[in-house]
Amino acid sequence: MSTNPESAPTGPADEQGAPIGVHMRKGPLRPGQRVQLTDRKGKPSTITLQRGGEWHTHQGVLRHDTMIGQPEGIVVANDAGHEYQVLRPLLNDFVLSMPRGATVVYPKDSAQIVQVADVFPGAHVIEAGVGSGALSLSLLRAVGDHGTVNSYERREDFAEIARGNVEAFFGQPHPGWKVLVGDMQEQVPHQESAGAADRVVLDMLAPWECLDAVRHVLAPGGVWVSYVATVTQLSRLAEAIRASGAFTEPEAHETMLRTWHLDGLAVRPDHRMVAHTGFLLSARRLADDQTPLQLKKREKQSEVTTEDMQAWLPEDAVWDEETLKRRTVTGRKARKAAAHSQKLAEAARGADDPAPSQEPSQDTVQGTAQGTVQDAAQDTADTAETGRGPRGGAVEQEET
Repeated sequence: MSTNPESAPTGPADEQGAPIGVHMRKGPLRPGQRVQLTDRKGKPSTITLQRGGEWHTHQGVLRHDTMIGQPEGIVVANDAGHEYQVLRPLLNDFVLSMPRGATVVYPKDSAQIVQVADVFPGAHVIEAGVGSGALSLSLLRAVGDHGTVNSYERREDFAEIARGNVEAFFGQPHPGWKVLVGDMQEQVPHQESAGAADRVVLDMLAPWECLDAVRHVLAPGGVWVSYVATVTQLSRLAEAIRASGAFTEPEAHETMLRTWHLDGLAVRPDHRMVAHTGFLLSARRLADDQTPLQLKKREKQSEVTTEDMQAWLPEDAVWDEETLKRRTVTGRKARKAAAHSQKLAEAARGADDPAPSQEPSQDTVQGTAQGTVQDAAQDTADTAETGRGPRGGAVEQEET
């Protein structure tokens, strides 16, 4: 049997019946695929391979052709002798380096959502609040080739970014994914049959507004998971779920991620960690005409009064990005991210095309680096203002 990397399968046409996107995850490195280059300082950079392409840094020039056709896991040197470790980015690496409009749901939370919601192969999942498509990638991975994900997004520009990112990751449009632009609570009764969804995942400012839609679409026993940023949102949603009488007792938790420093006998927690990013609240749908069990609680000296709840959650409260101190993504930035994600998707679609790829213009190269730096700066500002900055670590710089 030949061990020549060029003789390995080069695309989905050679892998009949293979899972969606598998040609982007295995085999030799091909034009259109993204690779992560890590230098001796541990700094990762993500680039898209192109025939005849070059990656320029202050340390020299690395030619793409030295990597194309080779297996991942190799170590290559640029023209100045600086070495880089070459690997395909994992899903969490891809999410941290992909173009974005809205702040993404980062890997530590996406993993918990898939686990808490018990998303299984073949499931039909309803998602609302697509943003840049980070959570959509995890859901599509979990439902597999025979499952479906219907994603609702209010902003067309965000939907365009998500489409590009998902297609760039899988190397082709995912046949089980549909993006619908509009409000979920208005669209679901017309788009989905009653009890059609196995799981519902919401990432939005006021998820309680979709309670009737979730009750309509979620099958008995189905799981509803909502991602919210603040305790006031968490409290209001929990009380709305209890008052509906259609779900089990809601449960909530958050995940904090702390990495460790490993160097010989110097083994200790890192000084920085990814602490609070958001809360996950989950509940399960009861069958129609069933009453949820009232869980026994210890007697309290004083019960919560209507006045207490009104002070905590006033009925006239405004739940918007300004009130919750969340940045508003401008149309200009969203359009720029959408154009970038579409370029990556176009390159990924041609990952199995032997024809030479067109080299990006200098404007594209500069725009990519500038946009990524601006995203990182904005994430830092978000952390200072709201405590909701980077949810999974530093954003990797991408250079093409």
